[in-house]
Amino acid sequence: MTDKSIPIELNEEQNARFDLITRSLQEVLGGDIIKQKLSKAEQLKCYWGSAPTGRPHVGYFVPLVKIADFLRAGVEVKILLADIHAFLDNMKAPFELVQDRVKYYTKLLRAIFVSLDVPVDKLIFVVGSSYQLTPQYSMDNYRLAAMTTEHDAKKAGAEVVKQVSSPLLSGMLYPGLQALDEEHLGCDFQFGGVDQRKIFVMAESVLPKLGYAKRAHLMNAMVPGLAGGKMSSSDPNSKIDFLDSAADVKKKIKLAFCEEGNIEENGLLAFLKAVVFPIAAYKQQAKGKSPFVGEGADEKDLYSVTRPERFGGSLHYTEYTKLEEDFANKAVHPGDLKKAVEEAINTLLDPIRNTFESDAEFKAIEKAAYPPPIDPAAAAKEAKKAKNEAKKNKAKASAANFQQQSIDSVAEQVEKVEIPKQ
Repeated sequence: MTDKSIPIELNEEQNARFDLITRSLQEVLGGDIIKQKLSKAEQLKCYWGSAPTGRPHVGYFVPLVKIADFLRAGVEVKILLADIHAFLDNMKAPFELVQDRVKYYTKLLRAIFVSLDVPVDKLIFVVGSSYQLTPQYSMDNYRLAAMTTEHDAKKAGAEVVKQVSSPLLSGMLYPGLQALDEEHLGCDFQFGGVDQRKIFVMAESVLPKLGYAKRAHLMNAMVPGLAGGKMSSSDPNSKIDFLDSAADVKKKIKLAFCEEGNIEENGLLAFLKAVVFPIAAYKQQAKGKSPFVGEGADEKDLYSVTRPERFGGSLHYTEYTKLEEDFANKAVHPGDLKKAVEEAINTLLDPIRNTFESDAEFKAIEKAAYPPPIDPAAAAKEAKKAKNEAKKNKAKASAANFQQQSIDSVAEQVEKVEIPKQ
């Protein structure tokens, strides 16, 4: 354990890496654990988990942009694709379908990091069932269950596990399993949203009791969806899929909640702050220009709200806070903001869509992972058609059989007729 009484000295390069790892986060627990590793020039290892259930949407850019910081700082990042959790959370999907979704998530997430110009040599994908079914993990799970009360398990998962009057046992096991993943994935810190804080606090408490080291925990702020609330895979209008067309993006942005002057629960502004401006800053630094600026922008500008001269002309921004201030003061109209966000999202999605369209294997995996939904009316119509065809075929077979029997009977009678000799 780190001795808190002794300050951890970092050199300039190590401090820069620590700042990159921890910037733009809402909270950091156990930052000294990260500093200790950096001071000893040891390989830092992180883990972030996702259950491959619904189709990933652009809300995933929020954690992925932060993970990009980790990779740029030389952190080894393990992305856990929790297939067992996905199967248990969505029992309607067979396990084989979940496995196809694991492949899809792997293909898609790698394509996203490549599109962001992020080094992927230290990016590792791990499938949960590859170690969560081992005897050691199972025994640790039993040991953890023996020291965890029902109250503590419910409290830890309160912000993540769906709360119902008769909760399933799997929901109470979830926080403990997430804690065990830290040990079995060999990470130094776990990354997630601030909604997982109670799970992280539980992990810091129970792992030492099992004889394992306490890990650090880094948390992103929660970002609202297009409708102002949480971006949900179950609501098609609240999220934009990574493979949505430009027309789909336009339609969904048009439906987004964006009240004039209202900066609270504004999903469009939140997306710009958490995703677009950080990517713009990195692209500007790496390539000399942000991909989100329009004509007339200065080389230092990161983002443009393009509009006609009759409405005041385009606005260019070097930082997010000025854009938010302009929107709050009604200097930027919701219609102009929506158009600018639509253009930014399509700029982000274009290279991902291009990768998908040029990769036959990617297309096949996507089709297997998310087969088109069955239309009950169409299915009933097809079943009725098949039934009628079967009846027709049966009738034809019966008629043909009767005809053949008649022919055979006549032939038999003919054979019995004696032809008189001449």
